[in-house]
Amino acid sequence: MHGVFDIVGPVMIGPSSSHTAGAARLGLMARKLLGERAVRAEINLHGSFAQTYRGHGTDKALLAGIMGMEPDDMRLREALELADKSGLAYEFRQVELQEAHPNTAVIYLVGETGRVARVRGASVGGGNILVTNIDGYAVELSGQYPALLTIHRDRPGVITQVTQILSRYEVNIAFMRVSRQSRGETAMMIMELDDEPAAEVVEECGQVPDVELARAVPAV
Repeated sequence: MHGVFDIVGPVMIGPSSSHTAGAARLGLMARKLLGERAVRAEINLHGSFAQTYRGHGTDKALLAGIMGMEPDDMRLREALELADKSGLAYEFRQVELQEAHPNTAVIYLVGETGRVARVRGASVGGGNILVTNIDGYAVELSGQYPALLTIHRDRPGVITQVTQILSRYEVNIAFMRVSRQSRGETAMMIMELDDEPAAEVVEECGQVPDVELARAVPAV
């Protein structure tokens, strides 16, 4: 006999790959981008997410991911209680977004050191996700590959220097996107890689002139 919380489709807990597995991966990606334990979360839900998040366990899945759990973690069912016990303050809001996928969440996180992250993404089916905005920068991040994220000044030669470092360490770039808010100001670059970059690779990229931050983002 099988119940509604049996594992189905992708390896996960819950009745829907989009509303549970994908939601958990979205929360986990937000946690990875924050880079530390979250102490506060504001989660804005759009479309189908907003309409059915309690019944489909989307709220539990998102919080579980934010707390670092994988989609197949059996503790996902208890995520609300675990969040309360861990001191993670959270709030869910229903919002209307323009031209957004129906399974979209905008996640605001505050970390234990005060670091903040704003992540917008969608669960696009089959447990897959697509992050489309990080801290105001337009991106396309699937989470299927490990990635290197940089914040840098929008100057000629910065991207070349970073990619040369990856080439020297024989790290292959699968996909790359650069986003800037205005010319000559700050830009964000995300390179999805075939292999997770070693710590020394990330450190050396962070030492490139005009690079303000370099961070590895593991696959989720």
